[in-house]
Order: sequence, then structure tokens, then C-alpha cells
Amino acid sequence: MWQPCGCASKCIVNSFSRRVIRSCFNVSVRRRCNVAAFMPEAAGFEAVSDRSTLQEFSVSNSESFWAAAARQRLSWMSPFRTVQDCDLSRGRIKWFEGGKLNVSVNCLDRHVHTCPERVALIWERDEPGSEVKVTYRQLLEMTCRLANLFKRHGVKRGDCVTIYMPPCPLAVASMLACARIGAAHNVVFAGFSAEALAERIRDAQSSTVITVNQGVRGGKVIELKKTVDTAVSSCPTVQQVFVAMRTDNPVALTARDIAMEEEMLKEDVVCEPAAMDSEDVLFLLYTSGSTGKPKGLVHTQAGYLLYAALTHRYVFSYHDGDVFGCVADIGWITGHSYSVYGPLANGGTTVLFESTPVYPDPGRYWEMVQRLKINQFYGAPTAIRLLLKYGDQWVHKYDRSTLKTLGSVGEPINTEAWEWYHRVVGDGRCPVVDTWWQTETGGICISPRPSEPDAEIVPGMAMRPFFGIKPVLMDTEVWGSSLCDGKVLTSNHTSGALCISQPWPGMARTIHNNHQRFIETYCQPYPGYFFTGDGAYRSKEGYYQITGRLDDVINVSGHRIGTAEIEDVVNQSSAVAESAVIGYSHNIKGEGVYAFVVLKKAVGVPEADLTRQLNNMVSMKIAKYACPDHIQFVQRLPKTRSGKIMRRVLRKVVEQDLDGLGDVSTLDDPAAVQEIIQGHHALCGEQQQQP
Repeated sequence: MWQPCGCASKCIVNSFSRRVIRSCFNVSVRRRCNVAAFMPEAAGFEAVSDRSTLQEFSVSNSESFWAAAARQRLSWMSPFRTVQDCDLSRGRIKWFEGGKLNVSVNCLDRHVHTCPERVALIWERDEPGSEVKVTYRQLLEMTCRLANLFKRHGVKRGDCVTIYMPPCPLAVASMLACARIGAAHNVVFAGFSAEALAERIRDAQSSTVITVNQGVRGGKVIELKKTVDTAVSSCPTVQQVFVAMRTDNPVALTARDIAMEEEMLKEDVVCEPAAMDSEDVLFLLYTSGSTGKPKGLVHTQAGYLLYAALTHRYVFSYHDGDVFGCVADIGWITGHSYSVYGPLANGGTTVLFESTPVYPDPGRYWEMVQRLKINQFYGAPTAIRLLLKYGDQWVHKYDRSTLKTLGSVGEPINTEAWEWYHRVVGDGRCPVVDTWWQTETGGICISPRPSEPDAEIVPGMAMRPFFGIKPVLMDTEVWGSSLCDGKVLTSNHTSGALCISQPWPGMARTIHNNHQRFIETYCQPYPGYFFTGDGAYRSKEGYYQITGRLDDVINVSGHRIGTAEIEDVVNQSSAVAESAVIGYSHNIKGEGVYAFVVLKKAVGVPEADLTRQLNNMVSMKIAKYACPDHIQFVQRLPKTRSGKIMRRVLRKVVEQDLDGLGDVSTLDDPAAVQEIIQGHHALCGEQQQQP
């Protein structure tokens, strides 16, 4: 089993050669800055007196702002010629063209040059008290060994490597090793099923997969290698699988498998970084959409890294020497931007959290804060709501005096959870930043900024746009119609479709192998604007509050999932004629999954058994978090006369907002609605009686 320190000959981070430091600067790297804070005056903004003025400047003088930031914050091998070439109406997004750089150099080499023994990663393993610390020097060695290993086995610039691993240093080194040699990575959440993994491998056309023998989470062992074996059996592009050892349990290797740690030891600790164009692909990350097929969003090199670094520093008021604790999995964009790339680009110390918030008890987060002396803590409202129910004693048991900033991510946080987070966890002294962003945006776009002195923070509101971000609200009456000339809502105290009116460097560039889908999803609903798919309310003071999705995507515990994706699985059952899935308000998860299912005639199987079967199918084909919380079997679904299922009506029934049903007389069969209402009441009554 891999042990990063204090181990014997198999340790992959000892015996670091000074050649690493020398090799970092054999290439023509112009060192623009170290990890010092970004200052407006240093970037040519001498006339800018405060942050609010800088916000206005960053929007009205977007090119000047981003050009100065890019020159100061990133180390370039060749300078860029143009700042941007963007046309949102056509889906064309290009930043810093002509510039060449290497992301791994920006995240590792330049910090090794100044502070090699600074801790880069703290691997908070499943068992508390067994954390492992990895310095920048050690992480660079790991990355270079892996990069050389990948090259020896034929991984080349432009390839896409799929990574199916829990949060751990080898996973981060694998991401950075891909970046070092010019290969893209496709990290897949290690809770996805074999079928979901296979779908992403096939779409990314990966010939290389990286995994571990087993995962460990919440005291349970997860057979990740077996999942990969099942997945790659239906992926003809896969030629090799690198296998690392997370546990001591042996795993059978096939002819296709490569023992990663063993082979790494054969490699040099120096790997010259590839000079990558600013718009070369850095990674793919799959996210659910309103159709059944997940979309592989493409993020590129310089713009993404710059945006992740700036948002990490200024949204959380991160300072050199702080310990940043983001508890998101690396399989999600939050883990990419705020566990890996943002903190490492800033020369920070970042925590990789492998466990759960309630293992071995509900004090896990706060015991970790005390032990690791965490300064910024970034978690999901789902976990905060869960821990709130266990009571204040689990928080008060531990010293949280090192905390400076608390963050919330993944979904809007409700006021009760926000207040508890601020009052109990933060002792009323730590600002809570409720961040809004998406896989598509690459980094935080709307958030309170605690680094601004005396800035007001309103509970449950994302509030202010980040530098260079110009949000607008659009009239939702035309969304989804053929009008496509949405009206901009200029007044405050109003709600609408949340769009962003000008491009920014961190945004996704396209959907892998389907740019037309990218245009149709994000650029066509409101031409000239980036459509986020979310609704928002702008308060009288001009602050933004996210109100939820406008499309058929739901947010379960911070994980986005398309209703069509779940319906596709449910409809594969031989007993099911059709189904409709909606999201509903859930006091822990934020949103739960509710499925209405029409059965074929003469099924002959008890509904309880069918419920278990359908949940097992969703778990096997997508992931456990996507399983419906409730399955209601109905005779028919409410439809328009053209055959469209009226999910809005179903949502109103589940929310028990019968006054909001509106006129259902225009439906093909209005009686179906009353049947569903009665069935819903009966189902709720049965579940309340269960012990």
C-alpha cells in the first residue's frame, strides 16, 4: 500500500533529486509572480482606490483587467498575443491566444523554487488521525514520475486519460502528470456505477484508465477495481489500466493492468513540461443536463487556471500559510477548482477529504478542523443540514478558533442552516460565503467577498458578482420559446433567468464532440448571453439570490442529475410503460427525487418489490445518490394534448401546492391529476406509519 512518508523502498516521495529544481527552469519560463497576493496597483490599476471600483473596472475594462491578471498571476513560457476572441452568440470563446504555459509548472515548479518544503496536500484519510502530508517538493517528484510512466506507456499530448479514484495524493499527481505532458484528464466520481463510468470512458475515447484496488469511505471498503473491470469490458478503446494500492488487500491484475507504484519507482524524478497553448484542453468533466446523456464539458489551460486561482484567493480571503479545507470529492468541479488547481496555483496548503461528515461520529469535520488547524472550510449545505440535526454538542466539543472563513457550495443554503453554520460552527465571527457557480463556469461567479472590509453579508444569498462577471436577469416568458430575444430586466426586486452578459476566462469552451449542443444549451436561449439554466432574484439592494433550476435538472446533495437520465433507467424495466421524475424540496438533501411510474398491464409483481428493483437499477446504472426517495405508481400521467408530460403539475402535487395547479382542463385527461393527488396522499400516509 502506498505510504507517502516514513516508508521503506517503495516510498514514492522520498529521495528527491535536486535535478527537479534545476529542470524546472531549463525551459524558458518567465516568472511573473510568486504566491504574493494579487494587488490592483501591481497590475496597472494605480487609479483604482477600492474593491467596488475595481469590480466596475473589471467589467467595463474586461480585457485590461484580465490581461494584467494573467501576466501577474501566471508563469508563461511564451506571452499571449490577444486577450480574448469571444462571441457568445456563436459559442466562440478563446482567451490568451498565442500564449504558452504549463499548468503543472504553475501549480508546482514555481513554488518548489521558493518554498519546497511547504505542505501542498494534507490527505485526510478515512480514519481520523491518520492524515498524510505531502510537500510541494514531494508532489512534484510524484507528478514527474507519473508523467514519465505515462509517456513510457504511450500516453501522448492530446490523449484523454480517465481517472476513477478517491481523493488522494496519487489522484492529484495523476491530474497534474496529465497536464505536464499535454494529455487531458477526465476524472469520474468514484461513486458512479460501472455503466456510468463506461459511458464517460467511451465518450472521452480514453485508452488509459487510472484507479485503485479499493476505496475506503465511512469505514467501508469499496471495490473500485472491480467496477473498472466491469466498465472497461464494454470500452474497446481502453488499452491499459493503471492500478494503485489504496489498501493492503491484493487484487488480481490482468494483462491490461499496470501496477502503478511499482512502475513509478523505475522512472526519473525529472520530466520536462510540455509548452501548452492557452486554449489546449486541460480536462473534461461530465455533468448532467436536461437530456438523458451526460455532457463532457471542456475546460482549457490558462483561462481556467487563472480564474480558479483568483476566486480561491479572494472569495475565501485566503492568505499565504493558511490551510484550506474543501471537503468536496475530486470527481466534481468543486474538487478540481478548490481542492486542486486553485489552491496549488496559489502555493497553498489544501486538504483532500476521503471520508464522510458523520464517520466515525458527527464531530468528524470539527475534529479535523482542530487537528489540522484549518482556516477556511468549504462544504455543502446538505452536510450542514445533516450535522445541524445532531445538535451543537458535536461542534462545541472541538476547538475551531483557527477558522477564518466558512463556505457553502453545491446548492443554495437555507437560512436556518446558514445561521447555524455562522453562529455555532463559526462562533458568530466567521463570515459565511454562499457561493454560486457551476461546472460550466469553472469557478465561483457570485458570492459575498469577505476580503472586502465591512461588506454586508445576507444569509442565504450569493449576493455579489466576482471580478469580471456581469450577471443579468432575463424575462423568463420567452425562455424555451422560439422568440429568442429575451428582455433584460433592469430593475431590482425582480426575478428572472440568470445569464452572464460577457465572457470570462474560466468558462467552459464546449461540450466534447458536440459543440452544437453547447450552443443550443448555453448560447441560443438568450443570444449574446451565457444562459446558466438557473433562476435568480435580485433584491432591492441589488444582491443576487439563486431560486433554482429552470430546466429539468435537479440538485441532490450538491450533485446535479438530469430527470431524463433517471427516467431512461426506470423505463428500461420490463414492467414499466413510462415514467416522469421531478425534484422536490428535501430538508437534508436540498432536493429529493420523486418518480411517477406507469406500469404495463398484468405485471404481477408487488409494488414494494418493484420499488426495490427500480432503485437497484438506478444505483447500478447511475449512482446511489440518484435513487428516487419516493416512487408513486400511477395509472396515467398528466399530459398536454400534444403528448408532453406536465412535470410542473406533478411538482405542484408533491409540494402540496394545489392552489398553484392552474387550469388543468386543457390537459388531454384532466382526471389523471386528481388520481395522482389521491395516490400521493395515500403514499405519504403509508410512509408516515412505517417505523
